[in-house]
Amino acid sequence: MDHISAKEAEKNPTLEEIVELDNNLKNMLVEYVGEKMEPEDNKVTVAMIIDVLAEEFPEFVMVLAEENWIRGYHQALEDVETGRLAHEEALGNDQQE
Repeated sequence: MDHISAKEAEKNPTLEEIVELDNNLKNMLVEYVGEKMEPEDNKVTVAMIIDVLAEEFPEFVMVLAEENWIRGYHQALEDVETGRLAHEEALGNDQQE
């Protein structure tokens, strides 16, 4: 079995994907980012697009990040409540035995 480091586990492989030009918006973004960043291999990755958007349209990226954080926080609270209920149920079952 292969082992990976914690840093590798946290890395999102989608960031390094080359963007496929399958719609007009992607075409526009890839062309703009390609002209701005001038990658040596002429390939634009998702990470490159995010970097350019963060630099030139930070309010857009911030809204996405905030929404993602809020949803993650909400999910964590739900998970804690589910865990608490499961723990209480397990304790109740142990006391009945």
